[in-house]
Amino acid sequence: MNRRLEHRHAAITGAGSGIGQAIAKRFAAEGAVVEILERDANAAEDTRSAITAAGGQAFTTLTDVSDHASVTDAFAAITDARGAVDTLVNNAGIAHVGNVQSTTPEDMDRLYAVNVKGVYHCMQAAIGGMVAQGKGVILNLASVASKIGIADRFAYSMTKGAVLTMTLSVARDYVSHGIRCNCLCPGRVHTPFVDGFIRKNYPGEEDAMFEKLAAYQPIGRMGKPEEIASLATFLCSDEASFCTGSAYDIDGGCTLLH
Repeated sequence: MNRRLEHRHAAITGAGSGIGQAIAKRFAAEGAVVEILERDANAAEDTRSAITAAGGQAFTTLTDVSDHASVTDAFAAITDARGAVDTLVNNAGIAHVGNVQSTTPEDMDRLYAVNVKGVYHCMQAAIGGMVAQGKGVILNLASVASKIGIADRFAYSMTKGAVLTMTLSVARDYVSHGIRCNCLCPGRVHTPFVDGFIRKNYPGEEDAMFEKLAAYQPIGRMGKPEEIASLATFLCSDEASFCTGSAYDIDGGCTLLH
């Protein structure tokens, strides 16, 4: 590793598994002190243990990103213990399958609480410390669904579209404070969530469905969490110091289909 994040203090939400865990591990390997923000204590400890075993620095703070008070308290505790963060990755999110007719009000509220308000809560809690430092980087995990129409992803697409536009707004409002804000728009990435989704919804057809989901990407496969982490590392490093207010596709060519 190039230690591109040396002396950085990074908070990563949903870092207990999947993309968030890959980003946390990569950031630590690149020299950052990593704050793991999770609601699952066991998952958070798995990530922390892996990082420390590899010689990195990581700390866990349990929080529910959908709860404003929980997030505010979490960032206050981190600041009191180790100082304000200068890098924030809003990775925590949940999914939903359904069109406008099958999506219930409860579905909408559940996704909005985590995917939209969760991003807002964390940015609001972290950005004051960044302003005080005169620098900072925010990276939000949006989705290819922010930009293109995907079947049966009505509520999910709504939330990820909001993540993209929040990114643009924060980038514009805080550029004069030395704060950069970008978002990633991944396509389908092979995580434990995908495996669980297939097992639950396609029992006995797991292999066939995995191949179908992989083939949707023109490149012929799903992405890997480590690939998302590589782009996240670049965008949060000084190598990307001229990048702000942008949405970066990392989707195996999905946008070529639209």
